[in-house]
Amino acid sequence: MTSKREQLEELLAPVVASLGCELWGIEYQTHGRNALLRIYIDAEDGIAVEDCEKVSRQASAVLDVEDPISGKYTLEVSSPGMDRPLYRLDQYQRFVGHQIEVRLRMPLEGQRKWRGLLAGVEGEEIVLRIDDENEYLLPIDSIERANIIPQFK
Repeated sequence: MTSKREQLEELLAPVVASLGCELWGIEYQTHGRNALLRIYIDAEDGIAVEDCEKVSRQASAVLDVEDPISGKYTLEVSSPGMDRPLYRLDQYQRFVGHQIEVRLRMPLEGQRKWRGLLAGVEGEEIVLRIDDENEYLLPIDSIERANIIPQFK
């Protein structure tokens, strides 16, 4: 069974790609009667406000026709930013060697929040290195949220 987020990704990925961007990820949150649909887009040369406007107009038109969300919702389109969220294994693979922050669905060794070096991807798991010594294999399905920690030089 596909989740609402997966359903929206399948619907919107071709729309975003047709506009020369990559669908980086989708967040769908409900707040009582209202919902928030946040679409992250990326491109090799970066994202400009005009890209967000184009994707917003096209995505809104498709969502109006297909009507996958019942009730009121707010649509936001933005770039993933420096502290970009990570959703898929291929995204983790692209950022091996970066510091990340991870929040797990269930505690591991008594904690849900982890920070460390993304050391690799093995199968359906990421390798998180803590303190240059300890490595943990975290199944991608156990990750509630993960973000790059921006590094300033």
